[in-house]
Amino acid sequence: MRARQLEVFTAVMRAGTVTEAARMLNISQPALSQVLRHTEDELGFALFDREKGRLKPTPEALELYPEAERLFGELEGLRRMTADLRQGRAGLVRIGCSTPPAMSLLPRVMAAFRARHPDIALRCNVAPVQSLRTMLREGDAALALALTDQMPEDIEVEVLGRTGFCCLLPKGHSLAARAAIALGDLGEEFVISYRSATRPFDELDKAARRLGHRFEPRLEIDTSISAVGFVQAGLGIAVVDSLLPWEQFDGIEIRPLDGAPALPLSLLTLRGKSLSRAEDLMREQIRALLPEGLSRP
Repeated sequence: MRARQLEVFTAVMRAGTVTEAARMLNISQPALSQVLRHTEDELGFALFDREKGRLKPTPEALELYPEAERLFGELEGLRRMTADLRQGRAGLVRIGCSTPPAMSLLPRVMAAFRARHPDIALRCNVAPVQSLRTMLREGDAALALALTDQMPEDIEVEVLGRTGFCCLLPKGHSLAARAAIALGDLGEEFVISYRSATRPFDELDKAARRLGHRFEPRLEIDTSISAVGFVQAGLGIAVVDSLLPWEQFDGIEIRPLDGAPALPLSLLTLRGKSLSRAEDLMREQIRALLPEGLSRP
């Protein structure tokens, strides 16, 4: 019994008449009767006896009906699911994110996306850039956000914009009197910043060398957020990305880094892998809600 035949059989069993069943299915009575006769011919036995304009189920039909009802319910569920997926009302979006965009861009994106598509499940993993590559390759994330545009060939990179760097200072630090801090001002300071062999360090080091300075952090960190506690404790000055909303933290002063290099905020996907409807909707939401301070590519 094919899907259409199952649908007609179930409708007739529920309605009891061809007229009502045809109305339920929004088809003509002759069309429904034809499907029903064709079904009985294929099965090799009658499903209904015709008595005074009504259809009386045969014993075979009564035996088939519970299983037909179950299958029809599953078919209806499948149809609803495909309609939901087509309209972006169901599905799962897996997104990976490094810490700065996870604390600045992603919360607003998730809130807006959730308001528009409440039935789509969301999964977010905050991880270092190296882990994001693995997540994309292994299917643990379909999209990723990171402050880099340097990726292997199998990772598609879309640069959304560029951000700069800023300095985090302990409250009352002498350099806090300045409107901005230059790389040359950091020579005698205890600098907290990214470890070597990372994209932020490389950009800062190149910028310092162009000015005749060296960029040599005394305390190396993997993620910019980890610098906050050290600065609050008065350990030194942190040089970090400007993307993260640093103003939410107490006990620190924030100053722009004068002449800071640009750091790309990129949307990463696995090259050659198609996004689902829900994932594509998330990508559009990310593009629509980029931070105001981000310079566009």
